[in-house]
Amino acid sequence: MHEFLGFEPRDVFTLSENIFTLLDKDWMLVTAGNRKEFNTMTASWGGFGILWRKPVTTIYVRPQRYTYQFVEREAVFSLSFFGKEYRKALNICGTKSGRDCNKVFESGLSPVLTPGNCVAFKEARIILECRKLYADNIEPQFFVDNDIDEAIYPTKDYHRFYIAEILRYWHKES
Repeated sequence: MHEFLGFEPRDVFTLSENIFTLLDKDWMLVTAGNRKEFNTMTASWGGFGILWRKPVTTIYVRPQRYTYQFVEREAVFSLSFFGKEYRKALNICGTKSGRDCNKVFESGLSPVLTPGNCVAFKEARIILECRKLYADNIEPQFFVDNDIDEAIYPTKDYHRFYIAEILRYWHKES
């Protein structure tokens, strides 16, 4: 069994956390890049399921976010989930831009390279390594409920979404 920095590999089908809590209440960091250059952003939108016979996640990134260029460029990215004690760090990563400051340094988080060459964080309790399978843009003409368009996109800055295979699931050892 391959271990790194106190994490143990697990089968993604054994993930027993409430996905809605992980996304909406706990949030996550979406991180893409490489050892020399990467960026991360806090996210609370996403999804998990089975598609094309694979365990997948869907993430949403607005094109003006600095992380967007890294997710676009790289084939893989990570999702890191933390305990509540890291809420301040996640706030920093969600309110500051990597264009303007070193938000990872300001947050106090420690980037690590996973065995699958994804940048993630030592302080996370769950890390998912993901490989992009599909990307597309949210298109306003396809909204069935126009209230969503008006409420979420008043400036018409629509997200790009990525469907990615979950390649590896790492869990912090207790």
